[in-house]
Amino acid sequence: MNNVATEIVLKDATTSLAEYEAAGGYAALAQARALTPEQVTDELITSELRGRGGAFFPTGRKWSFVPPKNTLPKPHYLVVNADESEPGSFKDNEILSRVPHRFIEGCLITAHAIDCTNVFVYIRGEYSGPYEILVGALEELRDRKDIRGDVTIVVHRGAGAYICGEETALLESLEGKRGQPRSKPPFPAISGLYASPTVVNNVETIATVPPIIAMGGAEFAKLGVENTRGTRVVSISGNVVNGGNYEIEAGMSLRDIIYDLGGGIPDGRTLKAVVPGGSSTVILTKDEIDVGYDFESLAKLQTSMGSAGIVVLDDRCCIVQLGIRFSEFYEHESCGKCTPCREGTRWLTAILRKLEDGRAGEHELDLLLDVCDRINGKCLCPLGDSDAIIVASYVAKFRDEFVAHIEEGGCPFGGASSLDHVLAPVAMHTHSPVAEVPA
Repeated sequence: MNNVATEIVLKDATTSLAEYEAAGGYAALAQARALTPEQVTDELITSELRGRGGAFFPTGRKWSFVPPKNTLPKPHYLVVNADESEPGSFKDNEILSRVPHRFIEGCLITAHAIDCTNVFVYIRGEYSGPYEILVGALEELRDRKDIRGDVTIVVHRGAGAYICGEETALLESLEGKRGQPRSKPPFPAISGLYASPTVVNNVETIATVPPIIAMGGAEFAKLGVENTRGTRVVSISGNVVNGGNYEIEAGMSLRDIIYDLGGGIPDGRTLKAVVPGGSSTVILTKDEIDVGYDFESLAKLQTSMGSAGIVVLDDRCCIVQLGIRFSEFYEHESCGKCTPCREGTRWLTAILRKLEDGRAGEHELDLLLDVCDRINGKCLCPLGDSDAIIVASYVAKFRDEFVAHIEEGGCPFGGASSLDHVLAPVAMHTHSPVAEVPA
């Protein structure tokens, strides 16, 4: 693979300002400030960077939607979504913990690009470590007007609600209201935080901005594959030898990610399935992993990179139990605003529990899919849709296993499923096959 030609090479955690500047940190900020905001945005458009939070919308285009202040005389805001709550994803945690100043530099460059002086970082409440590190890094900049300029960065801790990862629910929460999605339009670029033009970006997206400015958008666009340019930080967890965060060049095969970077399946077990991009993405079977980890390749399999949280499942995994785990999560995290989501997620969980316990008939498997259809596409935000889409995919790809639960009057794994234990990432490893840039 090609190396990323960036001026900022960070082999290890670089949390102090002095270390970051010694490694070339904040040079990209100076480059950006020598350009007009429009020129910075053009560099991002040229780079073809897409959002790393899951929606995968072109970042430069999102910035370009913010209207000039002379046409809409309101303040502009940058809001960074650091509420990383997607099961299977833990990359933003490490970015904030290891390279906080690179993240801050990305915030300051973005603020310049959208003519903004107020930045809000909405961080997951449970991320106490990254929060302290980020606040400490900002404290180091207190007397560095040459770096901060006239930009104020506020770090706001969330209260542990998954729904606040949805951008409009996040904005509601940031304004002190109940975290529930807004109807769209208007979109945040026109009427976001405090009814003013707002850009909402993910942590990894923002942390990718400095090297794009440093190397140039066209150079960054040489990395990866068509429609998925650059690198991506993937989180690997589940039944895998080397769980952790890895920076890859987009397009690397999912098989290589699991077996070369992740070290394969432990204890001599075999692969059964993979959740490719966090809990809300369609599951892949063991026969579908010879696919590029990029937007178009995964879309052909009706799935996506999502938040890049890859959960590996071995042959001991009961897929019905997996459905229960995730459906219980969505049921618990539903904000209750939409009836299909509020009632549908509860219903899906109840049917899945009946299947697992051997209390369901075959007609209830059809009912399960019918409930999925009644949820999907009928909610204000993707939360309910996610539950419906993934449960339907589990039935479609592992229907024999669901039928076995019915025919055998209970779980055929007999308590031996790997999900009878907590599925959690093992020891963290940071490895970059592309470049020594951990974010």
